[in-house]
Amino acid sequence: MKAVQFSQHGDRSVLTYDDHPEPSVGDGDVMVDIKAAALNHLDMHTRRGVPGIELSFPHIAGSDGAGVVTEVGDTVTRFERGDRVAVSPGRWCGQCEFCRHGEHSMCDSYHLIGEHVDGVHAERAAVPAECLIPVPDHVGWETAGSVALVFQTAWRMLHTRAGIGAGDHVLVHGASGGVGHAAVQIAAHAGATVYATGSTEAKLDHARTYGAEHAINYDEQSFDEEIYQLTDGRGVDVVVDHIGPATWEASLKSLTKGGTLVTCGATTGPIAKTNINRLFWNQLEIVGSTMATPGEADDVLDLVWDGTFSVHHREVLAMSEIQRAHQLLEDRTGFGKVVVVPDSEYDA
Repeated sequence: MKAVQFSQHGDRSVLTYDDHPEPSVGDGDVMVDIKAAALNHLDMHTRRGVPGIELSFPHIAGSDGAGVVTEVGDTVTRFERGDRVAVSPGRWCGQCEFCRHGEHSMCDSYHLIGEHVDGVHAERAAVPAECLIPVPDHVGWETAGSVALVFQTAWRMLHTRAGIGAGDHVLVHGASGGVGHAAVQIAAHAGATVYATGSTEAKLDHARTYGAEHAINYDEQSFDEEIYQLTDGRGVDVVVDHIGPATWEASLKSLTKGGTLVTCGATTGPIAKTNINRLFWNQLEIVGSTMATPGEADDVLDLVWDGTFSVHHREVLAMSEIQRAHQLLEDRTGFGKVVVVPDSEYDA
């Protein structure tokens, strides 16, 4: 079969779309004929190399994908041939104290398809049955293959970890990116007033379209000062920050007393300064969040399948154009998901 892969860490040039051995189906696995698969910034980090993660080369990229079941393992009862499925990339042991309490994304050995183990940017992928979500017939492959990672991440951040509710004020950074795009919709759906940041007017218009009442261009104004003005000096209840050091201090300044900063990543680096005086005096909370439980993923994807939430697609490319697909994410000039399709399925 053909697969997107790399044999060493590096820039986009290490990516190829070449022959790769067929995956084998274990007792608890399902073989999926991939129809569409999306890129996430995680794919770039994995390609460049993540400290502490040792990969087996060649490594198949990709954490998001969807397709048709063609084979099931001996112990699989949830799926059968012909089923339409989407990949939910989190994997867990099922035995540790966190798994036994239903907190799968806190598992002692939690890892991600496409980051720690081979991914799904290929013609076919063998995926544990527990990592698959049924897809209704009316949902297109481009949508099914590009929503699982970001929507479940944003859902857990806002509902489970930050506990948002109607009337809250929520600031979402990078609102035109994957997690930000999902977070804007989820917060608006919960009845919150949404403030979104972006770097261009086109990205801000995109955020407004999907539910942001206020949009702030962080290249033209200090977003914390703008939040102060827009909220009459109060601040917001929740900040969704997956940026890191570049926004961290101003994000904390943007919170009202008792507010919560929730983070799922750090695209500008892992180390940020925190004013501890501000933290304790204003009784703020800093909350981390990673992916979601299977139930949380089901809950939010049901709202994608029924059209409550939607995903914007920037471009759909053949998998052989994978280097260009990575460039689209790295350039940070557009908005929406970049989707790749196996060349054998691609219809330009």
